[in-house]
Amino acid sequence: MPISLFSSPVFSDLYSDADLVLRLDENADLLHMIRFEQALAQVQGALGIIPKGAAATIVSALETCEIEPIALSKGTRSAGIPVPALVASLRKVAGDDAGSWLHWGATSQDVMDTALVLQAKSCLHVLEERLGKLIDALETESVRHANQLLAGRTRSQISTPITFGYRIAKWAHGLIDAEADLPALREKVLRVQFGGASGVNSAVAPDGPRIAEALAEELKLHFSPSWHTNRSNILALSAWLQALTASIAKMAGDLLLLGRSDIAEVSSGTGGGSSTMPQKANPVQAEAILTLNAIVQTSASGIAAAATPAEERDGARWPLEWAFLPQMLIATGAALRHAQALADSMSPNQDRISSGLKDHPEIMAEAASFALAKNGVARAEAKDIVAKAASQTDFKSTLKQLAPDGIDWDTVLDPATVIPACKEMTAEIFARRSR
Repeated sequence: MPISLFSSPVFSDLYSDADLVLRLDENADLLHMIRFEQALAQVQGALGIIPKGAAATIVSALETCEIEPIALSKGTRSAGIPVPALVASLRKVAGDDAGSWLHWGATSQDVMDTALVLQAKSCLHVLEERLGKLIDALETESVRHANQLLAGRTRSQISTPITFGYRIAKWAHGLIDAEADLPALREKVLRVQFGGASGVNSAVAPDGPRIAEALAEELKLHFSPSWHTNRSNILALSAWLQALTASIAKMAGDLLLLGRSDIAEVSSGTGGGSSTMPQKANPVQAEAILTLNAIVQTSASGIAAAATPAEERDGARWPLEWAFLPQMLIATGAALRHAQALADSMSPNQDRISSGLKDHPEIMAEAASFALAKNGVARAEAKDIVAKAASQTDFKSTLKQLAPDGIDWDTVLDPATVIPACKEMTAEIFARRSR
């Protein structure tokens, strides 16, 4: 992973994630590349492609070998990738006789792409656990606040009343979609790469497909024809990370607005102090999520740029994935961690919510319009009546004066009438989740 300010100890708790960094650092990458060479020798020995004795020696020798990433730096500078230097080192570990059979029929991209996929697999396990925990927390909070009224806002203006429970369910909606997409995503992304020099396994023909199938089984990945120039699986992973962090950022953005000093309807997070203003509790976690989401969305353009390799291999575009995909995975993990802290600490301010509803009786303007229309008033006229009433000091009294008799305005203008509809929509959202 590239060195950056955000990966420094000063910022690591906010913009990075220790667990995912460990799964994506150069040591983890090296272990996955060695695992590829082990698995390749093992399956080729079992299939009779290379001598069984050589395969057993390779597998055993690589089990305990220790190679420091720094030892590959000179070879990496020369080749642009670490695999040639790694293979040379591993052949020495395996010995001259067995080592000559190591990496049989493979190419550097086979090793690196499969290692990248194995790292992604490890990261997806962490992200799935965190995502499930976050949805669980949001569902619990949504049920707990199912009757808590809240002013709905569209285009920054007060619109109609909703419930806080429904607002929380909306935050969970995209997360539930992301969770549901994981099985198909794994099948698409977690594919073995084995194609040899130009992708057709010419060195081991006609056994390439057999080796790839056995290799996929050994590494617990999905079989695929060589995908070295088809980066649709990496694009799919990028798109999933984008959708997930966007959903998390929606929640963070709403909580940031709800916690504004002039709104203060919901508090969340631990807050952070100002260097000069002691009264402030800055929404650090929500802000961090918005930053992490921007990192993910921006990094995705780098993944897209890598998806058009020239001819059979492109040494200029391919490395973009090594820079941007780890950053996207780490940022997503950090965003999920912060979102969990926000979900666990949400607290509505009943006094501010009630005051806001009382100060804006026009919040029931839509209900008033429909009530008039149901009582024979033309829609255009109903809208004019409600608009005129909303411009007056006493909304309800003005409506009674302008509207026909027989309408129960106490019921029509009660914000609590929206609670059943909010509960129904909330239930529909969470019912979409696979248990």
